[in-house]
Amino acid sequence: MRLSKTLHVSDEDYLEAVLVLQHEKGMVRSVDVSRHMDVSKPIVCHAVVTLRDGGFLTMDEDNFLHLTDMGHEVAEKIYERHCFFRDKLIAAGVDPKRAEYDVCRMEHNISIESFEKLRDYYSSQMGK
Repeated sequence: MRLSKTLHVSDEDYLEAVLVLQHEKGMVRSVDVSRHMDVSKPIVCHAVVTLRDGGFLTMDEDNFLHLTDMGHEVAEKIYERHCFFRDKLIAAGVDPKRAEYDVCRMEHNISIESFEKLRDYYSSQMGK
């Protein structure tokens, strides 16, 4: 389930990629996102325009990408889901590459309510 009705799965993936790359590199350009996601630069440029027009990111005069507050919020939520499901799948014995592949689908399709219930359940079990 999309975190925003105006975003497609691919848009959420781009926001998540910008967030991850900002943590890794500090400053992020479209070419970094292109390499990270293994997609062409024109595709990333189109996504950047869409996300910029939607108020999810900005691009400065040096062509660095910056998440807006709204973009950062969406990216953090997607990344939280990504990490949660990846860690659970790997802990269950799923090959890490397979887990990454599966997680990229799971993180977008689970409802907010179901994810929060699962997260809270696992958090409470860890405390026992």
